Amino acid sequence: MSSGDRQRDADARRFASRRWVVAAALAPVAAGAAAGTALSSRADAGDSAGARRRKLIEPVPTTDADWRGVAGALGRVGNMMRGTVYHTGFPRRDLSVASHGVPVAPALALGTHVGFVRYADGHTLMMGDVVVEEGELQEVTAALQEHGIEQTAIHKHLLSQAPDVWWTHVHAHGGDPLVLARGLRAALDRTATPPPLPGEPSARVDLDREGIDAALEAKGYAEDGIYKCLFVRREQITDNGMVLPPGLGSTTAFNFQPLGGGRAALNGDFAMVAKEVQSVLKALTQGGVNVVELHNHGLTDEPRLFFVHIWAVDDAVRLARVLRGAVRLTNVVHAGDLPVAAM
Repeated sequence: MSSGDRQRDADARRFASRRWVVAAALAPVAAGAAAGTALSSRADAGDSAGARRRKLIEPVPTTDADWRGVAGALGRVGNMMRGTVYHTGFPRRDLSVASHGVPVAPALALGTHVGFVRYADGHTLMMGDVVVEEGELQEVTAALQEHGIEQTAIHKHLLSQAPDVWWTHVHAHGGDPLVLARGLRAALDRTATPPPLPGEPSARVDLDREGIDAALEAKGYAEDGIYKCLFVRREQITDNGMVLPPGLGSTTAFNFQPLGGGRAALNGDFAMVAKEVQSVLKALTQGGVNVVELHNHGLTDEPRLFFVHIWAVDDAVRLARVLRGAVRLTNVVHAGDLPVAAM
């Protein structure tokens, strides 16, 4: 072997030795990475299995009698909805609000609403939204925080309004419904929300109600001089592990206020999942319905819901046709068509 060949052979042995040393040094790192990947995969699988094992908490049926203490704390009597939701309304009859020069009736868009639901684990969920003047908002926020009630949205339902009015969505969960009710009452006491009025006949609704029903392909109802129609998401909606009763925090609602000559002021909102939003917005705006707000009402709902608030002034039946076209783009059912068990 020549001296050149011997030199090349020595260099090859040294290179192979260095390559072996490097590989040996890196082997524990690679092994650790592989082990970490395996552990991570097992942990992920365990988390998924654990999530599947965790059961959602179901609402339980209640009656008006179960909520007498809540009614006392709130200072007014509510009503049962669909057998599980105790609902109370607080119309802001003290406010004189106009939007685009149209006087807004309290039942059109100025109502505070709250629902209470009892769950199988004995806890109670409270959800709703509170109507406040701009000058009341910070005081209400402070009172809610003081009593452990969360705010999940703060926004407007009306355009070009005077005076400025805001809506704050509230959410709380606890073992004692009276504590929740008293906390809400403390917040409402920071507003000029008036006491309830004695029962009186509902004002006549001067609209083509049959025409509206035909256009919407759904039956509406009159309440406090406003013609209303309600749709509910078909999916099961959950919030932080709790199954929400049909319609709680997941309704598409339309309110028609008569303006004479078959015309109406329209206010309301659509409940949508993400993939429905853009098609609904296009259907509404192309039909002459104004979009007011696009936002969420909750923080931990699944599937994630988005809401668009709407406003329009036009012939009521024509508006109902536009709404029906948009409703068809969403996965909802008319509230009156819910199975008896869901009612």
